[in-house]
Amino acid sequence: MKVGLDVMGGDFAPEATIKGAILAHKELPSTVRIVLFGDESVILHSLQEENADPANFDIVHAPEVIGMGEHPTKALVRKPKSSISIGYKMLQKGAIDAFAGAGSSGAMMVGSIYSVGTIEGILRPCTAAILPSENGGQSIMLDVGTIVDAKPDVLYQFAILGSLYAQCVYKMENPTVGLLNIGSEEGKGNLACQAAFQQMKGSPDFNFIGNIESRDLLKGKADVIVCDGFTGNILLKNMEAMYRLIKKRGLADAYFDRFNYENFGGIPLLGINGSVVVGHGISNDVAIKNMIILAHDIHVSKLSDKIKEALSKISYSAVHDEQDF
Repeated sequence: MKVGLDVMGGDFAPEATIKGAILAHKELPSTVRIVLFGDESVILHSLQEENADPANFDIVHAPEVIGMGEHPTKALVRKPKSSISIGYKMLQKGAIDAFAGAGSSGAMMVGSIYSVGTIEGILRPCTAAILPSENGGQSIMLDVGTIVDAKPDVLYQFAILGSLYAQCVYKMENPTVGLLNIGSEEGKGNLACQAAFQQMKGSPDFNFIGNIESRDLLKGKADVIVCDGFTGNILLKNMEAMYRLIKKRGLADAYFDRFNYENFGGIPLLGINGSVVVGHGISNDVAIKNMIILAHDIHVSKLSDKIKEALSKISYSAVHDEQDF
């Protein structure tokens, strides 16, 4: 199989991405080829700097780069020769089996929709992150930055995707679902959360347990935690900041070590017809390596196929036309 990597994506590209690709090459099975998308001269120079053999990789020349601050849709149209654009074209054609990048998360999301497309019935794909729980387990939080203005029916679908992700990949049986809110009582929160609660309540599509407050996020009260991407992204980055402060002060704790983003590498796009992983913009070489390996593992697990199959079997009782709220 072939795993594509956006070499030009990330704050520390191309040095970190090339080093990460070299590390991943050493750990992945010999049957896996890593395809490097980016400026060919830059890639070859970086490989030479690391004394790595270019023959260990496939190199696809992509001279343009989509910046973090660019509008995703406009950038994909204006820069057809960018590493993200060409990477998705090859994913769509089946020339690569999975694609990973730590560049613009917006471009990665939009690119996936315009190339491999979303699974039938999915309103908006999303991303999910793992939150370590105090009890030794973990919870899945989604969305964490891709859909910042999620309407109630989209939040409902996040609950479905999170439940399927928990079951298929993390082998959680009948995972519990909580809606992140400012209070545990029904009727709390903004209009979107209030409407989403009413749709989720009593749903046969997942095991909804009600609202969950942010102070309970790490207590393992819910296996799946649903929120809009704006809220999820702020929470995730706040936890990353706390982890850095703990490490900066030299505090050693096995539990807090589980918050190291390098261990996760990236997060998958859920709800698309393909295997795509988005990495953190600040990813170093270790995080890039783990992002590539995660992309490989997700493709091998056939996650998108399992979501598609499971989605076709559920009642999906809360599919509504978008409404004002």
